[in-house]
Amino acid sequence: MKRAIVVGTGAGGATAAKELQGTFDVTILETGGPFRPFDADLSRVEKVKRIGLLLDEREIHLLFPAMRIQKTTDGMVLVKGIASGGTTTIATGNALRMDTDLKAMGINLDREFDELSNEIRVSTDHQRRWRPITKQLFEVCQSMGLNPRPMPKMVDYTKCIRCGECVLGCKQGAKWDSRQFLFAAIERGARLIDHCHVLRFLSENGTVTGVEARRNLKKEFYAADLVILAAGGLGTPVILKNSGIECQPSMFVDPVLCVATEWEAAYENKEVPMPFVVQREHFIVSPYFDYLSFFFNRDWKYRPYNTLALMIKLADVNRGRISANKVDKPLTEADQASLQEGVILCTEILQRLGAERRKVFLGTLNAGHPGGMLPLTEFEAETFHNPRLPKNLYVADATLLPRSIGNPPILTIMAMAKRVSTLCKSIAANSYN
Repeated sequence: MKRAIVVGTGAGGATAAKELQGTFDVTILETGGPFRPFDADLSRVEKVKRIGLLLDEREIHLLFPAMRIQKTTDGMVLVKGIASGGTTTIATGNALRMDTDLKAMGINLDREFDELSNEIRVSTDHQRRWRPITKQLFEVCQSMGLNPRPMPKMVDYTKCIRCGECVLGCKQGAKWDSRQFLFAAIERGARLIDHCHVLRFLSENGTVTGVEARRNLKKEFYAADLVILAAGGLGTPVILKNSGIECQPSMFVDPVLCVATEWEAAYENKEVPMPFVVQREHFIVSPYFDYLSFFFNRDWKYRPYNTLALMIKLADVNRGRISANKVDKPLTEADQASLQEGVILCTEILQRLGAERRKVFLGTLNAGHPGGMLPLTEFEAETFHNPRLPKNLYVADATLLPRSIGNPPILTIMAMAKRVSTLCKSIAANSYN
């Protein structure tokens, strides 16, 4: 059986591993270790913040090892998951199909989305359990003609205890994350090697022979007949660059900014995060308690249960690049204008709810959906393979997205990974004949 290396265990990597195992003998390489949910006492963390010991967002790994922070050259906070399951373990479980740009290029992923709908439980059952403040926010948005819609979630609400800590890891096992696909791949015979940081791939005559990685302070070589890079929008471009392939300076990151106010007994921190969504042209708005701001932002000074916030998630302009040492991701004038439009809209929503304008404040600008540096074009619509890549190397993460979708991308990434896997299996079958 031919050997496949899959780099990464997030949405794309775990999906590819599950799909490929059996046709290939799959080895999965993960930079982090086993995922463990956040288990610190939040009230103690709040006390530590109050005495001024939480100074920089990059300290988050001391509290929560699976979450890592990088900062752009302009100081924007970039969030990623480093553990089995990747960033899906610290996501909010949203299940939106966002493939309009792909369809425009002639890419039809209907079959892949249909398969996912049969494999993952998706519902909006959380709506019947919304707290009063969430219902009021939804009604305000309706009255403003914003057409709010309940967010479909990859959550089993028979297990959910509504702790509000989805982004800190689900301790109840109610929220789907890509470890479920990862474990399915392992049950079928795949091998997982964690604490293994892939540096580059090696090739001869346009064919990949394997990858070089650092594990236990040693460099090791893993031979392969097929390599799938799914190390995420911050990881895959660096591996490609280290291997001699320059990506485009077209990174997007979906910046997030929360607009918040003091609101007595809101208990948004105990609500389903992002329970509904308002779609605008360049951003979305959704209720969201921002733990990163709660931990590190000095303006985020009210008790968690007395804080009410709305998230702006921006579809930013594709402009940015990454290297092993830094991320250069400026926000353009258009980005800044869209962000300001979002702030004005969120402030109006909160004021219509009854908040005082003087009590409205902003959270920390952060982002967690990087991608777009090896974007698909209509010329790769059938092959999903950029001509700059060796013939037996594929990418299966948000690096392929043609532009920012300004929305949760997990479901769309998994659909793309399924398509990549199908193509690889077809090529393998033809090579056997």
